Amino acid sequence: MIRKAKLHDVKAIHSLLQHYAVKEELLPRPLSALYDHVRSFSVFVDERKNLIVGCCALQFCWEDLAEIRSLAVHPDYQGKYIGSELTKTVLSEAKDFDTKKVFTLTYKPAFFRKFGFVQIDRSDLPIKIWADCITCVKFPDCDETAMMKEL
Repeated sequence: MIRKAKLHDVKAIHSLLQHYAVKEELLPRPLSALYDHVRSFSVFVDERKNLIVGCCALQFCWEDLAEIRSLAVHPDYQGKYIGSELTKTVLSEAKDFDTKKVFTLTYKPAFFRKFGFVQIDRSDLPIKIWADCITCVKFPDCDETAMMKEL
């Protein structure tokens, strides 16, 4: 089941993201930042175990632009289309807000191509998004792929 994240989900989201951050497959997110942005997250819950097994955030950047961030699925639940369902959920949410474009910075461009994202040059993104980049451990040597989808 997919639902919007709640405050009591933040530690589970952080743990899930950290699993991939230590493998350098996802950028780390501080716990405090997750509390700041909890309303941006959707989670996939294994209802049998009452366990968060996936998460994804949609962050609005501008009047017509949003970003998909922090998409992660627990390793034991890979291959069950949870990441796809979370992506569809946040893209639908972006449409509900009349967003015209959604972008992502990713290490998994093939995944996002399945949803119609195309690779773009990072310099095509508005300067506003770089505020988060300054605190990134990889700044200024970003090795993520920038991708955009028009809705």
